[in-house]
Amino acid sequence: MPPVDPARPRDESTQPRDDLGNPVPVPAEVRRVVSLVPSLTESVAASAPGLLVGATDWCTHPEGLAVTRVRGTKNPDLERIAALAPDLVCANAEENRQVDLDALRAAGLAVWVTAPTTVPAALRSLDRLLRLGCRLPRPAWLTTAEQAWAEPYRGPRRRAVIPIWRRPWMAVGRDTFTGDVLARLGVDNALGGSDQRYPRVDVAALPPHDLVVLPDEPYAFSPSDGPEAFAVPAVCVSGRLLTWYGPSLVEARTGLAAALAASPGPEAAQER
Repeated sequence: MPPVDPARPRDESTQPRDDLGNPVPVPAEVRRVVSLVPSLTESVAASAPGLLVGATDWCTHPEGLAVTRVRGTKNPDLERIAALAPDLVCANAEENRQVDLDALRAAGLAVWVTAPTTVPAALRSLDRLLRLGCRLPRPAWLTTAEQAWAEPYRGPRRRAVIPIWRRPWMAVGRDTFTGDVLARLGVDNALGGSDQRYPRVDVAALPPHDLVVLPDEPYAFSPSDGPEAFAVPAVCVSGRLLTWYGPSLVEARTGLAAALAASPGPEAAQER
């Protein structure tokens, strides 16, 4: 079944479809939600405090979230999730394993899967998840996030490698939300033409680039762990601002732009 086009008008009031086009049996009133994705956990919590009853161990925002923990995104505790009797389980095609989502559906649970690869797609996806999946009114923070990203970038452009793991080295490749975020800030992904979304790379044989962007998740890159491996300037950034889609999008543009502005430009990279 083809993915849903969130921009296409359709009546989904009774049987909405998630980002992958799967019909989701959402009840008329949603009172209990389990989230298997950190950014979606933050999105639901910011929109309807008290609606969440379960989240993964990796769901760190909002701080102090008091819900049942259901292990990780790749190894959720399926029995514990089922015992929570959620009206909806929020998941992501990239973060979560299909076998786990199938098992949750087989247990009779409604599972909503998101799959955005661009900022506009993420904003539309969040709108549909919250309104149609969680039966909530559109939250004000989502409109603020749309406004924050509405103006196109018009400055000089740079070309970057964006590692996500070390030992082995892996980086952001084609068709990713992370790559689109940076592109909207004037940073083009040097590995955007890769045939994989997250390829393994040899740091000694990378395509031409003048910058390395190092998020602090999933691998915890830091000024003392990562930059020393590259011959060009590197900038460490918040992984939440770079890779999460949710309330973080409100501050992501200004926060990432400030971090990138503090890094040396192409001229400095050539001189290094």
